[in-house]
Amino acid sequence: MAESKPITLPLTHEVIDDLRIGDHVEFSGVIYTARDAAHRRIVAMADAGEELPLDLRGQVLYYVGPTPPRPGQVIGSAGPTTSMRLDPYTPRMLELGVKGMIGKGGRGPAVRAAIKASHAVYCIAVGGTGALLNRHIRSAEVVAFEELGAEAIRRLEVERFPAIVVNDAFGGDLLEAGRQEYRTSDRPIPVTGGGGA
Repeated sequence: MAESKPITLPLTHEVIDDLRIGDHVEFSGVIYTARDAAHRRIVAMADAGEELPLDLRGQVLYYVGPTPPRPGQVIGSAGPTTSMRLDPYTPRMLELGVKGMIGKGGRGPAVRAAIKASHAVYCIAVGGTGALLNRHIRSAEVVAFEELGAEAIRRLEVERFPAIVVNDAFGGDLLEAGRQEYRTSDRPIPVTGGGGA
């Protein structure tokens, strides 16, 4: 398994410079949760010239709508949501200063271009592991849009939160690189049998 790079947040230009696709990272510090409804509101507020509920410059957004915590827990299950759902808003969020995003799955061409143009980074957290990821969350506090429930913006204090760089600031795309490697490999295509016990 690849050695993880420890990263103390917020993200700086220098840290982003050092990240490449495929890097395993461990974030420590503050990240903010934000899903569809929160993105939509922030973009609308910014476009209307209204003051935003938080300073997005240098911040990392985690695409998650956590479940309610059980007694004794800081937060419930906190697995990532599909990132492409946020693609319509992401270029604008990057313009507002966001430097990192954590979600699940790939991003569309416009977002990949915006990540490079904004010198930002997109990472994936492994889907289906929400109950494990919450062990890396030390505190959770609603800081905006409380009425949205699970989709409210939360300030999370995280420690060694694991993720993998999928899109770096230089145009790299881990998922596309993987597809290209598979297409050009000389490995035989597996053939499945048609029957048998």
